[in-house]
Amino acid sequence: MTSASLDRIAFVASASAEAQQALTQLAQQYGNRDVTDADVIVALGGDGLMLQTLHDNMRSGTPIYGMHRGTVGFLMNEFSLHGLKERLAAAATTVIHPLLMRATDIRGKVHIHHAINEVALFRQTHQAARLRILIDEQVRMSELVADGVLVATPAGSTAYNLSAQGPILPINAALLALTPISAFRPRRWRGALLPNTAYVVIEVIEGDKRPVAAVADHDEARDIARVEVTSDRSISMTMLFDPGHSLEERILREQFST
Repeated sequence: MTSASLDRIAFVASASAEAQQALTQLAQQYGNRDVTDADVIVALGGDGLMLQTLHDNMRSGTPIYGMHRGTVGFLMNEFSLHGLKERLAAAATTVIHPLLMRATDIRGKVHIHHAINEVALFRQTHQAARLRILIDEQVRMSELVADGVLVATPAGSTAYNLSAQGPILPINAALLALTPISAFRPRRWRGALLPNTAYVVIEVIEGDKRPVAAVADHDEARDIARVEVTSDRSISMTMLFDPGHSLEERILREQFST
């Protein structure tokens, strides 16, 4: 990449005062193109804004560079008003692929959404969910009694997956994490690592009595009977990181944090 190839910059920002101030300052200095006419999108905020920006531009092919003006900044670079075009030219690229969730509710309606971090199933009431798990059309767990279960990408493995005691995956690993959420039975099951080619099906047992919701990042469907999850390799999203601060490096450092 050269700086000339990234001359047309589109800025997007969260609603926080800090991010909006940065937007005004950067737009004055570098201009602000429409996202449909930009070589690169610069997102100003936290990880929530980065995920939203990735979703909004999932099929555009436009690389996205984040600068931290929010609460959590795992997916963001450090903020600076200076040298942005030079930083963009020197940035390392990380290509990620989303998950595709196809959730069928108890009325037969199908809900299709993409997830960059994870697809998660949660109990909707005080009663634990009862779930059956199939991998590549073979039953691998006939019954999981838990608050839920999630399928996480490497990019999402340090998010909710990690807080549920799931494994951290290197960003370039051809793996998905299947992680239970507060498992009751089998009590000692801690999840599984799956190839990213896996076709994951989670069936809800007694869904009328024990309702379950399915969430793809921030898109939710309720009263689910069955969820299918696959990696959508037809979509490639490019994230840009400063040298020495790539997503690969951040995930590696996270595994040694105390």
